[in-house]
Amino acid sequence: MKYLRLFIVLLIVLTGCCASKSGNKNSIHTFKINSTGELKEFFSYSSDRIPFICAHRGGSRETFPENCIATFENTLSKVHAMIEVDPRYTKDSVIVLMHDPILDRTTSGTGRVSDYTYEELKALRLKDTEGNITGHRIPTLDEALEWAKGKTILVLDRKDVPIADRIKKIEEHNAVTNAIVIAYSTDEIKECYNLNSDIIMEVMLPDTVQLKKLDETGVPWANMVGFVSHNLVEDTEIFDLVHRKGSMCIVGSSRNHDISFKKGDIKSVKELADKYRKMVNDGADIIEADLAVEAGLSIRDTESLSISGSKSKFFSY
Repeated sequence: MKYLRLFIVLLIVLTGCCASKSGNKNSIHTFKINSTGELKEFFSYSSDRIPFICAHRGGSRETFPENCIATFENTLSKVHAMIEVDPRYTKDSVIVLMHDPILDRTTSGTGRVSDYTYEELKALRLKDTEGNITGHRIPTLDEALEWAKGKTILVLDRKDVPIADRIKKIEEHNAVTNAIVIAYSTDEIKECYNLNSDIIMEVMLPDTVQLKKLDETGVPWANMVGFVSHNLVEDTEIFDLVHRKGSMCIVGSSRNHDISFKKGDIKSVKELADKYRKMVNDGADIIEADLAVEAGLSIRDTESLSISGSKSKFFSY
């Protein structure tokens, strides 16, 4: 009996070790945010801020389609990142993730998303960046909101889903701490704040004229993160002005460095990394990138997770 008990204890220990090793293989980079107050603190600007990535359409690449949960998981396995997604209505009013109004480019189907019911869309499969049909299907916004809990922050673009409907979905899933919405106009910003003052918005903030308009809305800057440009920013004063408001700045690389690298105009990964680092040095706090993994690895040492400062508590595995 004595030896049997020892054997059982040894078996439990070995099983635990194996489980731990398996967990390490599947570890992902996560944002640890437990309340709406922490979410606002996470997005507030500080001089010791930790730059990070917003994966445009999830960070698609070969074998990993855009707006696909498996792609989101692949991105988070490499870097810390928010996940930008594109919600669209089906014929029967289910919200799915799909950038284009037409199915042809990114799925095995043809025609308009809005002409199909969700059950019909479930029969289709997503294409990767090379145009190859994969085994992945079109996810719903409901699935993405549930998946993101405890992992990351979804950035919900508009497409054909009004801001009130996106907010309703976030509330249905108790997902205020793991989802923000993109608001394109001052009317949308005020509407969002009136509907739910806890929700963070990504707002368009290209210049000082728009900065003044945002001030005039009366919406606190704690509820806003500024998307400065899809282009490279020449006048970097805008970053300082937004930072003084206490907000972070987003700059997109999908229409400049990412395209240049894919075309071969940027010749090496090192040259690409230098481009991303310059964006951060100029003042960008968040880079919205198609090449989310490359951008994330360029601006941070993710291998050692050597994070320090007031925001370090939000970055975890």
